[in-house]
Amino acid sequence: MLSAKAWKADAIIRLLLSVMVCVYAGSLLLSAVHYAGAGGKTNPKLFYALAAVALGCLGATLVLISKPWPLEAFMRRIAALVICAYGGLFLGMWVQRASGVTGTEVSIWRMSIATLSFQGAGLVLVARFLGEHQSSWAEGFGLLNHRRQAVLLGLLTALLFLPLGWGLQQASALVMTHLPHFKMEPQEQLPIHALRVSVSWGGRLVLGAAAVLLAPVAEEVLFRGILYPAIKQAGHPRVALWGTALLFAAVHMNLVTFLPLAVLALVLTALYERTNNLLAPITAHVLFNALNFATLLVLQHMGAL
Repeated sequence: MLSAKAWKADAIIRLLLSVMVCVYAGSLLLSAVHYAGAGGKTNPKLFYALAAVALGCLGATLVLISKPWPLEAFMRRIAALVICAYGGLFLGMWVQRASGVTGTEVSIWRMSIATLSFQGAGLVLVARFLGEHQSSWAEGFGLLNHRRQAVLLGLLTALLFLPLGWGLQQASALVMTHLPHFKMEPQEQLPIHALRVSVSWGGRLVLGAAAVLLAPVAEEVLFRGILYPAIKQAGHPRVALWGTALLFAAVHMNLVTFLPLAVLALVLTALYERTNNLLAPITAHVLFNALNFATLLVLQHMGAL
């Protein structure tokens, strides 16, 4: 049975807003990198100056979100937040258009920057979140509760779920291509495309570290460790279970993997409930991603990708 968590609602909201700001900042950084490599019609000095101002506005937004908001300073803080957030948003939109990024270019480094701006920044922000609650990682996520049993159950869960996940993915692709009135061409997953176009083992190792280590830990902490218990304790256990599962699947932005990832999220939540230790779903998620990544490497070596 999952133990009660002391997560504050306002702290969770600020955490989620901060993650969103970091993701957007990452997209601006990608735009700047693309502009530096491909060039553009915009004057470079103007482009980089406005990109720096946009990132500065987003940085100021993060600082404002993180600070306490006393009632006497609320109106000043909200005004400053609106100015910084909208300044970063609108300048960022201009930067992205001027950079010439189409959203279709995928590479190891683009995937790595995107992962760092979401999952990497998420872990840093969670550390601040735990500090605000005066809690350690072990206390907040039960990492000391029957560790050996949690890890073993996580490994077993991943091994049992893997064939089911592959089957659900194949079924989703079949439905998308053959069901009447729903015919769609399945889109290649971004990590698969990035791996396929990569020619260096260094790039593959970077992608592997992001997909196998960083992403599972950050996603389990955010979805299972914080969001799920907070919504459940607010009196909405079903919303917590299904809502976090669907959100987890949606953030991966691929219709083919939506169903298997939603089912995986349900399994990982049940595992967390069973063990009261976030190590269990983290282990299962890490092994699941590792086996998928290893399979992709083998298929690429055989020329099947």
